[in-house]
Amino acid sequence: MTALLLAFTLGGGASLLLEGLVRPRVTPCWQRPPATLLVHLGTWCLLYAAFLLVVQRPWFATAFILSLQLVLLQSHHVKWHSLKEPFLAQDFAYFIDAMRHPRLYVPFFGIGLAIGASLAGAFAIAAFLWLEPWWLDDVGTRAALLSVATLTVAGVGLLVAGLRRLPAITLRPAEDLVALGLYAYLWSYARRLKQPLDERRSPKAFRNAPAVNREGLPHVVAVQSESFFDPRRWSDAVCPDVLPHWDRLKATSLSHGPLTVPAWGANTVRTEAAFLSGLTPEGLGIHQFSPYARFSLQPPPNLLRAVKQWGYRCVAIHPYPASFYQRDRVLPALGIDEFLDIGDFDDCEKDGQYIGDAALTERVRRLLDTADDQPLFILVITMENHGPLNLEPPRKEDWKRLARDFDCDSERARLDDLAVYLRHLGNADAMLGAVSQRLAQETRGGLLCWYGDHVPIMDKAYDHLGDPAGTTDYLIWSTQRSQPPRCPLQRHVAELGVELLQQIVEHTQPCSPSRQDVVNNTPKDTSVAPWRHSQEQA
Repeated sequence: MTALLLAFTLGGGASLLLEGLVRPRVTPCWQRPPATLLVHLGTWCLLYAAFLLVVQRPWFATAFILSLQLVLLQSHHVKWHSLKEPFLAQDFAYFIDAMRHPRLYVPFFGIGLAIGASLAGAFAIAAFLWLEPWWLDDVGTRAALLSVATLTVAGVGLLVAGLRRLPAITLRPAEDLVALGLYAYLWSYARRLKQPLDERRSPKAFRNAPAVNREGLPHVVAVQSESFFDPRRWSDAVCPDVLPHWDRLKATSLSHGPLTVPAWGANTVRTEAAFLSGLTPEGLGIHQFSPYARFSLQPPPNLLRAVKQWGYRCVAIHPYPASFYQRDRVLPALGIDEFLDIGDFDDCEKDGQYIGDAALTERVRRLLDTADDQPLFILVITMENHGPLNLEPPRKEDWKRLARDFDCDSERARLDDLAVYLRHLGNADAMLGAVSQRLAQETRGGLLCWYGDHVPIMDKAYDHLGDPAGTTDYLIWSTQRSQPPRCPLQRHVAELGVELLQQIVEHTQPCSPSRQDVVNNTPKDTSVAPWRHSQEQA
């Protein structure tokens, strides 16, 4: 029994000391609210009871739990460095995704580190099983069960008492982590995951779509372009003519500008959910960090459901397994009629690590070529420019997309990920041009909405050139309504889907307000139209 008490006590103390490795640095436990310490100790008791029951070796249980905490800390550090965000309670689900889709996760963790940690873990398990005696031989079954039960009861009591007294969270993860410590922070977020969405916060236009002239409905293509942003806003290292089609369409677009997105470097689904639902982070609450987990249980009013009321057939194209992010469940629940995923593509259509944007352009063409009298709404979620970019060596021609002063040997070692990114960005620009050209051939006309989900992860380039602002870019373009050049209008992505819906309405009107503005040469700021506000109440 002495070994149990010693292993339990030292392990609990070590788990508190390990919080000193967390970045941003958390407040020391003696300076935090007492409830956070109760939550930490209660969690340690429950974890220790569970692992002791399974492995039946006190020191092995301690080592196992602390090793898992170190894995958690390393995962947190990787995410903090790359995505500017702490590890969240919702992120535990990504450990399963990492096994299903290792290419998307393991390179960021470190392939060598992952292999080394796995081998070290296997060796440690074998060593403990071999060297530490079986605990039941020393204390007997009855005493062992009593010890586990005592730890469980104590853990539940401490945890319940602590959770009841925890201060409210801000939903600003870095601040909450610093204030509460690791264990209390994770518990505070996890216990709120069952909160339902407040659908009153959905845009009014999605809850009650306005009436339209169905005869004039255009085909609509909405493209969420992987890691797309205009890098010329960020650095003069980028060649000025890197986005010719973007520049051409932007000049005659209905609306364009910087786009505020709720993601940095990853978490594509956050931007995607905001675009489709019109819900801001404040409207999503705790679900802003993993919105599709909630949408799979409670699909909110959304853009797809609104256009389906007008008779649209909705098709999604995403060249990755449909099960990723539960899209196979969520998108049909939101209104998608057909989902073309990785099974509809061949490996020969890859450009780099993933299916190229050219292949997606071809699928859009096929859908438009075979369309009947029913208008199409095509949601395209591209994949080509997904990282890790450092796994792909630059080609000789890639360096031509850098400005002349940066196309030299002294710069190349620090900008190779940028060179690869710009090649794929050029392919995205070619897709933009091809899709707009194909839409222009449609007799019913077309609308094209294009936006980036987040800025890319390019650690070496950012270390050298500085971080970008974190905003991406968007445009909405019509085949039938050419506009004079407009000033960029910054939007939140939650407003973009509502704006696209309004542009569909205006497309069906023979003399829409926007057309009258063109006649008068008086640009109109449509972002203040009352019915578009994402937080408007019923």
